[in-house]
Amino acid sequence: MFGKIKGFDSSKIFVENQKGIADTNYIGYHVVFPEPDHKIVGEIIGIDSEVVTIMLIGEIINDKFSNGVLKKPSMNTVARIIFKSELESILGSQNYLDHANLLFGTSPIYKDYVITSSLSNFFANHFAIIGNTGSGKSCGLARLIQNIFFTSSNELPKNAHICLFDVYGEYYDTFTEMDKFPGLHFKRYTTELEFGSSQLLTIPAYFLEVDDLAILLGANDPTQLPVLAKAIDLVKIFKSQDPRAEDYKNDIIAKCILDILSSGKSSTQLRDQVVSVLTAYNTDSLNLGSIIRQPGYDRTLRQCLNIDDQGKINAMNLVVEFLQKFIRVDIDRTGLQGDVTYTLSDLYYALEFALINEGSFTSESVFDRNNVLKSRLQSIINSDQVNFFQFTDYISKSDFVEEFFSTGPNGEPVQLVDVNLSFIEDRFAKCLTKIFSKLFFEYTTRLEKRGSYSIHIILEEAHRYVQNDSDIETIGYNIFDRITKEGRKYGTIIGFITQRPNELSKTALSQCSNFVVFRLFYPEDLNIVRGISSNVTDDTIEKIKTLRPGMGLVFGTAFKVPLLVNFPLPNPMPVSTSLRIDELWYK
Repeated sequence: MFGKIKGFDSSKIFVENQKGIADTNYIGYHVVFPEPDHKIVGEIIGIDSEVVTIMLIGEIINDKFSNGVLKKPSMNTVARIIFKSELESILGSQNYLDHANLLFGTSPIYKDYVITSSLSNFFANHFAIIGNTGSGKSCGLARLIQNIFFTSSNELPKNAHICLFDVYGEYYDTFTEMDKFPGLHFKRYTTELEFGSSQLLTIPAYFLEVDDLAILLGANDPTQLPVLAKAIDLVKIFKSQDPRAEDYKNDIIAKCILDILSSGKSSTQLRDQVVSVLTAYNTDSLNLGSIIRQPGYDRTLRQCLNIDDQGKINAMNLVVEFLQKFIRVDIDRTGLQGDVTYTLSDLYYALEFALINEGSFTSESVFDRNNVLKSRLQSIINSDQVNFFQFTDYISKSDFVEEFFSTGPNGEPVQLVDVNLSFIEDRFAKCLTKIFSKLFFEYTTRLEKRGSYSIHIILEEAHRYVQNDSDIETIGYNIFDRITKEGRKYGTIIGFITQRPNELSKTALSQCSNFVVFRLFYPEDLNIVRGISSNVTDDTIEKIKTLRPGMGLVFGTAFKVPLLVNFPLPNPMPVSTSLRIDELWYK
């Protein structure tokens, strides 16, 4: 079939077509140019009756394929179709029953050949699965995961920990077969109590750190963070059983009231604000009924705030002296914030207190900037969203994560967890996804032995949650950007499933090492794919535009060259297929 080399153009070689016919069935086949000490490999990208156009893709040296060609074949070298023994070095090992190999699907070019990669090379790196609606993303992901757990092998991945954030609830029944294999378990969480037998997704309110609260409450100003930090600090003290907590609370109340009394406002305003504070925040020893003693008679603190005929609080000095007795500069807070539990309502009470402590009553600008946080927290408490933070018993973050990936306390390991987010609106789903992802990431970073426990976070419709949003301006980072930059070395890996890579965080996407691309049309999305890898050529982009459903292009560090893959349909299927209108309308 191949005659003499007729010419070169960049990475392309034009070879004489000895058959004299344009046999397009050979397009996509690999060819070899044998040289004395190595073999140059190319792919047939065009055929006419006179010329076969071949793109050079790499070299085989000592039976190992590597990308790139340092030197083009000599003009006298005659090409040949690649041998089967050589093909495996490009397509991947054909022994997909070996657990070290990850099966993707079958080759549409070479009959009876499968496409595999090293399991570690793929799943030890962040990855993205991209494609338009209906192109096969959900089925491809389901098939890939089923290949991991369902493929016959003597060894099972019992130490896997995969959390799939399922936007549409597509995978509810897709992995139930896992429970038939000894030692393997599939677990489901839901965001709707009445949905099947799944557990309600919950996380303790006392797990929420400053950054989590900032995301949950939509903080958009870094100056709001100290108030949230103060609220967390206070709620832990208020809920402490240590008797010293009252001394600390008295200190804060007294300082707050003294600030009000020295603000220079009218007597009426001063009295009203002090009464307001002490009505909401008080202790057994400091409240409106506290007795202020003086020679001759006693008065309550409320009575001492009365205004005389000249419009003054005539017992101001007595009030000030009384409050100064509660000021402490030597409170030992060691142990005050032990293993305490609290609810969002407790946190709300502490946030109100923090606002007072930060001077909200004496500064309208401070009040306006921070009061919105209190309002948003109150709206969550008054809505169904509060159910996701109901957790009465104390549990450490480490134990929580380990129970998340188990069948129950002291139960067997769970390798795959499906979190159904389809019952909540996008903003709240985005918050929960970030909070859980941060929790998983921090768990792996605190392990004594780095990388001893891996967690894979797979995000369906990732463009909804992994965006170039305002987190970095408010809290200083985006958790998904941080995980993609730092998580791999600790064992936290992210997989992005998206139909709009153009809307995804550019930082997060740039950290992905492996890609599965199904059919794409949108020019901006195609440009994103074009810029991902030097191996993605214009010819490759043209292939992506015309891929049929279920066929994807795989490339990245886990693959020798970009390869087309037919993904078999998963069994069971995810609930992601298009409507059959002809059946629905005429049922």
